[in-house]
Amino acid sequence: MEQKLRRDRKIGDNLRSLRDKNNLSQEKLCAELQRRGCDIGRSSYAKYEAGELNVKISILIELKKIYNCSYDDFFDGLDVKS
Repeated sequence: MEQKLRRDRKIGDNLRSLRDKNNLSQEKLCAELQRRGCDIGRSSYAKYEAGELNVKISILIELKKIYNCSYDDFFDGLDVKS
């Protein structure tokens, strides 16, 4: 059974920011994720960025590799109560 993050905090803005910094469209990013064995379509990924869908851990692992970033980059600013 694949684990997912609980949706009590939204990392969508951080996902979008990382994608923008790497000059990738959602379509190109999803194509790369699929090439790496992740079953994800653009509409599902858009829901990750919008905070409407839980992000799969397997997706975060591959995004970390694609962006060459730390896991902290996904969770930046989420410890601040708003």
